[in-house]
Amino acid sequence: MTDYPEFDDPRARPRYVGLPTFLRAPYREDMSDTDVGIIGVPYDGGVTSRPGARHGPREVRNQSTLLRMKNQTTGLAPHDLCRVSDIGDAWVPSPFELERSHKSIQDTFDQVVSNGIVPVAVGGDHSVSLPILRALAAEAPVGMVHIDAHCDTGDDYMGSKFHHGAPFSRAVEEGLLDPKRTIQIGIRGSLNDLDLWKFSHDSGMRVVYMHDFHAMGMQSVIEEIHRVTGGGKVYISFDIDSLDPAFAPGTGTPEIGGLSTLEAQQLIRGCSGLDIIGADMVEVAPPFDPAGTTALAGAGILFELLCVVCESVNRNQT
Repeated sequence: MTDYPEFDDPRARPRYVGLPTFLRAPYREDMSDTDVGIIGVPYDGGVTSRPGARHGPREVRNQSTLLRMKNQTTGLAPHDLCRVSDIGDAWVPSPFELERSHKSIQDTFDQVVSNGIVPVAVGGDHSVSLPILRALAAEAPVGMVHIDAHCDTGDDYMGSKFHHGAPFSRAVEEGLLDPKRTIQIGIRGSLNDLDLWKFSHDSGMRVVYMHDFHAMGMQSVIEEIHRVTGGGKVYISFDIDSLDPAFAPGTGTPEIGGLSTLEAQQLIRGCSGLDIIGADMVEVAPPFDPAGTTALAGAGILFELLCVVCESVNRNQT
């Protein structure tokens, strides 16, 4: 390697080299020497229709090897700001028992928190956000930037309140999420009940429907993110179905008329300056993604999330 000192860092070597880890970060399951841990949550027992998101973390790892180390737009280099590691997957030993699976996921994230690591999670279906928040917001409720086609504040569905369409109603009820410091962006699609997202409105969440997003414009939406979250601790949750199916067909509940990948990048970059305690990117379903388009989009979104998370962690460390 002495002839090519620029390749001394394994992350700079040709992208087909080495084992695939999230964004080519070093793999450290022991959670040592880590400030920000990227962690897979391969569980989709909470889906209401098309399964497959359990395979998301593996494919996002594969596609994320295509990403480089620095953000050309913002200038951020997350690996220079923090010690970033791929800390493996949350192990779910009882995948056929939903609530028991959520407890296993929470146990993993309890360990992450106890080790002082800020997590960036890759799901998995959106139900996994609830056990993650149970670990991260155990002491006090947090605000949230939620980018999604659906509010995910439903209630009972076919006998369960713990599915991927209801993590955030449960999080509010459990005192984990402050609804008045929560903004939901990109909501759209047909409904069987026009009051499906009544919980979001009644609890005080700021809901930016897709038609509102276009009417307001990007800068106004970003300003609204900062106004609503109000300077306190914030969690970011990104559902890949917030993207139009033209950009992300491989997901459980696709909805036409969504965000472009560029708009999604701009929204996440607009979260710069927030006090971010963690983030997730969920619902990549490789069985519906034969060309890898959705997993690649998910990897790109993961990189943007890592950038703003590392910026926040670095700011709090100095």
